[in-house]
Amino acid sequence: MKSGLTLEGASKEVGVAARTIERWRKVGGGEDRRRGPRHAPANALSASERAHVLRVANSPEFVDRSPKQIVPALADRGEFVASESTFYRVLRAEGQLTHRERSKPREPRPVPTHVADGPCQVWSWDITYLKTTVRGRFLYLYLFLDVWSRKVVGWAVHDSESDEHAAQLVRRCCAAEGADPTGLVLHSDNGGPMRGSTMLATLQRLGVVPSFSRPRVSDDNPYSEALFRTLKYTPAYPSRPFATADEASTWVAEFVRWYNTEHLHSGIRFVTPAVRHGRADVSALAKRTAVYEAARRARPERWTTHTRNWQPVGAITFNRPRVRRKEATSAAA
Repeated sequence: MKSGLTLEGASKEVGVAARTIERWRKVGGGEDRRRGPRHAPANALSASERAHVLRVANSPEFVDRSPKQIVPALADRGEFVASESTFYRVLRAEGQLTHRERSKPREPRPVPTHVADGPCQVWSWDITYLKTTVRGRFLYLYLFLDVWSRKVVGWAVHDSESDEHAAQLVRRCCAAEGADPTGLVLHSDNGGPMRGSTMLATLQRLGVVPSFSRPRVSDDNPYSEALFRTLKYTPAYPSRPFATADEASTWVAEFVRWYNTEHLHSGIRFVTPAVRHGRADVSALAKRTAVYEAARRARPERWTTHTRNWQPVGAITFNRPRVRRKEATSAAA
């Protein structure tokens, strides 16, 4: 296909079997031979019936109700005008399928998207549970992450979730990194500690810009979630629950040291977060490129393509907007 799609992919897009498209190619040169229905459906509403549906839906009695409420109310009076799906279909065709109640309609939340081209521009944070030896009792690990470098810039273990603990930690993070908090974006989910008054007041006083995940969207904070998965699935994670907060803090401190200074992160071209945070990844990756180029010159017959890409990762887009499949297909065409 000129658009780059396979026959199977194109058939799925247009809703026609691949064998049918092959038959059309043989008979009519590939033209779409669908003709559609030749007659109007026998059960279709007449113009007067459609008008009656609209009059009922827009009457003073039902103007602020949805079809799910209109149909039962009519049935209680011994009337049947149309089914719920018909009400919805007619209202949609007339452009009237909108919010019909007096309450404020739900406002769409834009995807929280931020771009970082250096350290201390966009941070992400979250809280995860740590099991203890007491059944039903947990410790809470607060972790702040720099999105551009993936470096853990601050952490703390507490026995409770609190916006006051979070406020204290964000101040310590800014001081430890020597970062100017003015304009720094701090992203989190919509938990109580994230939206607590003490935390928000602290961010406002520091000049930090708060950013929050969309309601009921589980993957709007991917960097913190990925960090927690690395933490809990690393081979060094204890097989037994933590007995005390001090024991948990000791283990987390060692994990953060390893993660920042030894862990080769796949998202930043397999350099450590500390190297990336200090902008030393450019020279480190240049050395790798030189090694590969020398190996290729030594045995060129073993290299059929370009050497591995060791170019530094540029700007990081937090929650990059996803390209829909149809849009990507149109762009390819």
